[in-house]
Amino acid sequence: MTAMAHEPLTQEEVLLEGFLALDTPEGFRAELVEGEIVVTPPPDGDHEDYIELIVQQVYRRSRTDMQFSGNKGLKLGKAEGCPRDHVIPDGTFVARTLRLYRGADSWMPCQGVAMVLEVTSTRPKADREVKRRCYARAGIPLYLLIDRDISEVTLLSDPREDDYRRRCTVPFGKPLALPEPFAFDLDTADFL
Repeated sequence: MTAMAHEPLTQEEVLLEGFLALDTPEGFRAELVEGEIVVTPPPDGDHEDYIELIVQQVYRRSRTDMQFSGNKGLKLGKAEGCPRDHVIPDGTFVARTLRLYRGADSWMPCQGVAMVLEVTSTRPKADREVKRRCYARAGIPLYLLIDRDISEVTLLSDPREDDYRRRCTVPFGKPLALPEPFAFDLDTADFL
């Protein structure tokens, strides 16, 4: 029997393979973000309430019919020296006509995603900074951040490289204009 020589795996490949082989406990969420494996516990009820309030408005008021997923793994870009980011946003919106979720793998490409949603919880700094960079690097057009710690809603748009060029922040209770393809004012009064 002849032994075949294999190219040694890079550190990035080892990390990605280890991440993809994780057996995450039920209800927990594992993500690979800028070279770090992050495991998040199940969210509390308030976290889920914010998401439901937004989804309901998008379904009722959006100019474009949307599909929503609260569990969709997205393959994004990669930070220098890191494997490709694998993130599960609290919410992912895509135009219904695209049917991107149908037949998609557990980790789908992010092309065609209209907006991602995050609600701060155990690691708010990650949502404010690290995930912001990940989503911008991937070119996701809109990032909606519900920041429970400071009672603000922020819409980030116009992604360029590692960040978004536009930022609109309102306190809970004030409306926030969502651009096309949504084209409506998000009512945040119920966030109070």
